[in-house]
Amino acid sequence: MKSKAETKTVEDFFGPVISMYTRQNALDDGVLVDVSEMAREAGFKIPVAVTRAVWHDCIDWPEDAEQGFGQSIDGRMWDVLYMAWFEIRSTRDHEDDLLYQLNVIPIDIKADADEDDGLAELVTLKVNIGGGDNGEPVLTIMKPDED
Repeated sequence: MKSKAETKTVEDFFGPVISMYTRQNALDDGVLVDVSEMAREAGFKIPVAVTRAVWHDCIDWPEDAEQGFGQSIDGRMWDVLYMAWFEIRSTRDHEDDLLYQLNVIPIDIKADADEDDGLAELVTLKVNIGGGDNGEPVLTIMKPDED
């Protein structure tokens, strides 16, 4: 026979859930950006999102930039996704989080900069494979200090 303590649930201990913030809520609020369409082209078979910080620092690029440096939102998104895919495929020991690096030209580059100035910065990103709102596998690309 089980003791009373062994049959208690988390809800019994903490009480009913007051509020829950789902992945879909984060997508709707813009905290996460869905990049699944291009991710499928890069080889991913599950939904993929990036955090707003990754979008801002590594993907977004103003269309009206005086100097484009050969950059575009689609090209930068492809780089983020393909490098994540490559790291996942080349890593034997998979864990929930995987770090990878890529070179990114910062969005706040000075207008008088020259392409030959070594503009790209090495950026570290983290891939998290977790459960979606219904327990389905989903992938999120974020900065190393994000959860």
